[in-house]
Amino acid sequence: MLIGYARVSTGLQNLDLQTDALTQYGCVKIFHDKMSGSKKQRPGLDDALKYARQGDTIVVWRLDRLGRNMQDLIDLVNNLNNQSIGFHSLQENITMDRSNATGQLMFHLFAAFAEFERNLIQERSAAGRVAAKARGRLGGRPEKYGVKDIEMMKNLIDGGTPIKDVAERWGVSRTTIYRYLERSESDT
Repeated sequence: MLIGYARVSTGLQNLDLQTDALTQYGCVKIFHDKMSGSKKQRPGLDDALKYARQGDTIVVWRLDRLGRNMQDLIDLVNNLNNQSIGFHSLQENITMDRSNATGQLMFHLFAAFAEFERNLIQERSAAGRVAAKARGRLGGRPEKYGVKDIEMMKNLIDGGTPIKDVAERWGVSRTTIYRYLERSESDT
């Protein structure tokens, strides 16, 4: 039996591309996760591994959907082989089993390339954050209120208006008001 496993990193991403490809390949059952591949516990993957029996094949859309890093990928596939469960990756078009030396070599090469690609993405992202910070742009959500709003909040509070009323007027929590006031005091 062909058993599919699909994974996207966030809930905002869509599994359709992977599940369509797995279905078209002939997967009878498809398990999935919507979480980072760096997470050690992935319920969908765990369920797929429990479901698979001797002679079955676990199928993924791409190698990077399965493992967190090269060693994790290799360990996972070797464990499958120890249970006489096959493994196939659609995009790289490789099937891994111990009886096939070429398949084993190709698997290790593609796993190394997948890890290399992930590392490059992480390095570029880190470099981008450093460059943005050097230009004065910080990551994260932009501030909702400007200097004039904060001055008005401060004047109301200094004038005796309860923080609860100020928070209601701006549609935020009291904690947010305190945070804005604290920042404005540290900026001066």
